[in-house]
Amino acid sequence: MPVSFNTASLGLKRWPKAVLAAGPRHSVGLQSNGTVVAVGDSKSGQCEVGGWRGIVAVAAGNVHTASNTGNSHTVGLKSDGTVVAAGWNGHRQCEVGEWREVVAIAAGWRRTLGLRSDGTVLAVGRNAEGQCEVGGWQRIVAVAAGDWHTAGLRSDGTVIMAGNNRYGQCDVSDWQEIAEVAAGYLHTVGLRSDGTVVAAGLNKHHQCEVETWRDIVAIAAGSYHTVALKSDGTVTAVGSNQHGQCEVGSWRDIVAVAAGSVHTLGLKSNGTVVAAGDRTYGQCEVSGWHSLRLP
Repeated sequence: MPVSFNTASLGLKRWPKAVLAAGPRHSVGLQSNGTVVAVGDSKSGQCEVGGWRGIVAVAAGNVHTASNTGNSHTVGLKSDGTVVAAGWNGHRQCEVGEWREVVAIAAGWRRTLGLRSDGTVLAVGRNAEGQCEVGGWQRIVAVAAGDWHTAGLRSDGTVIMAGNNRYGQCDVSDWQEIAEVAAGYLHTVGLRSDGTVVAAGLNKHHQCEVETWRDIVAIAAGSYHTVALKSDGTVTAVGSNQHGQCEVGSWRDIVAVAAGSVHTLGLKSNGTVVAAGDRTYGQCEVSGWHSLRLP
């Protein structure tokens, strides 16, 4: 089944599908009542979201391996277009209190992105690789944040990039008819409007081998793995499976997916969540989650 290509005209009023988020050691879910739940490592306070209200989308900062320091952050988009953040703020990635008219968010390693209703993009946090240099972007309808690179989906279905390109993760100039983008540690993934998928960047663990995928309706990128939701509610994954993060073949009735460093989340049509991968910090303890918002 082809994906509906959402041009998200400027002045977007329809909220994004970001109802699940996965960080390096924590998981975040948006509940149907606009509150947020989180489990896993909260060393930096990234799971301290219990007081949030009126949230319409969530994002979680990631790092390339879960064995890193655990420093991470969580971001929430409110229905009034403002943004809240909790967790590690070592590079000021949580300083989003002044943002207004935001319609979508993304969180990468040590930074936060906000897409405004006029199609421009805001960024705060680490910029050593130029990954926050998005001030000149126009007519953007979606954003994604990897470790050292940032992707912006334009309204014409092309993709613009900023940041590190050491492994070719920014080599997307020939992509066309893209409906969704995702960014991993050192790779970028694009979902075409016909339900096929393209990928660029580091392929050491075969995380970019997606050319045979069909009937895809959503994508997610972890550190070294790539996840896709099919139109029939099943899920497929490629890449590193060291912690079982790609063992999603038995999942059914899934409506949204998220990928952390070494774990994967799936939201079922009944509002519950399934998880696969590393459980060391409790990031996969989502069996008690219910009534999550459906995308």
